Amino acid sequence: MAPIGWMCCSRKTKSVSPISPLDKDGTYDYDLAVIGGGSGGLACAKEAVNQGARVAVLDYVTPSPQGTKWGLGGTCVNVGCIPKKLMHQAAILGESIHESVAYGWEVPSLDQIKINWSALTQAVQNHIKSVNWVTRVDLRDKKIEYINGLGEFKDKHTIVATLKNGSKKELTAKNIVIAVGGRPHYPDIPGALEYCITSDDVFSLGHPPGKTLVVGAGYIGLECAGFLNSLGYPTTVLIRSVPLRGFDQQMASMVTNEMEEKGVKLFHKCVPLSVEKLESGQLKARWVNNETKEQAEDVFDTVLIATGRYALTKNLHLEAAGVLFIGER
Repeated sequence: MAPIGWMCCSRKTKSVSPISPLDKDGTYDYDLAVIGGGSGGLACAKEAVNQGARVAVLDYVTPSPQGTKWGLGGTCVNVGCIPKKLMHQAAILGESIHESVAYGWEVPSLDQIKINWSALTQAVQNHIKSVNWVTRVDLRDKKIEYINGLGEFKDKHTIVATLKNGSKKELTAKNIVIAVGGRPHYPDIPGALEYCITSDDVFSLGHPPGKTLVVGAGYIGLECAGFLNSLGYPTTVLIRSVPLRGFDQQMASMVTNEMEEKGVKLFHKCVPLSVEKLESGQLKARWVNNETKEQAEDVFDTVLIATGRYALTKNLHLEAAGVLFIGER
């Protein structure tokens, strides 16, 4: 078996533990414990058990500020790649209906074509739950122990998991992999945590998003803005610096130009100042242009924050394992 050792999802975290082979004498409960049940953690656990290791996977989802939580599988399965692609496909189908007229299709009334948000989110969540179930069954079949608990280090070989009922479960492993992934970052402005949603919430939102403000123009922000606009919800995007930072900027310009042609409003060099909930239940957002210093405001039904993500390493108590943690961002 190839040696298994420390691994961490954060590029800011320095590995200080030596690589260890399989535990031949049974000193530890497991050869490998994986903290995190997302794509990386599950792939690691499956490969290790294929090589003869005794493996446990710990996974727990702390609810978002809006109370959203989900099952096993990580960001990609529950609040990332899969639901995003499903909603993107729904948006494409809607656009195709409108475009079909040019190909001879007789559509009774284009004005009557609209998305049923509740039906869409239910279909998306049903698919996600089926993937959650298949993932659980796969772990069971491979004899990987699944622990639905929030793990933290007691020492370099001991993990304490806080289970859903509040009880504690302690386990030891010769090797531990940190694969906790990340969660959306919220800007430090009034109303952000109280009233705004993120990509953690949008795919299971209990009501149509309506007129939406997206704060952030990375790929997550623009993907959400794109499918929401195509689903028929007026969408505005605040761009702090450049859209799709880190991507080819010629392609980024093509993307944003296409979005504007489709009706998405883009405000460049703008950052949010506050989000206030009105008596009507709508949200009044204020922002400022960093170049002109001009402030503006508008009323929205939903404000979606997409200003980046941070690694979920804060509550791992890494110092107990001898891991030097340098910083979040």
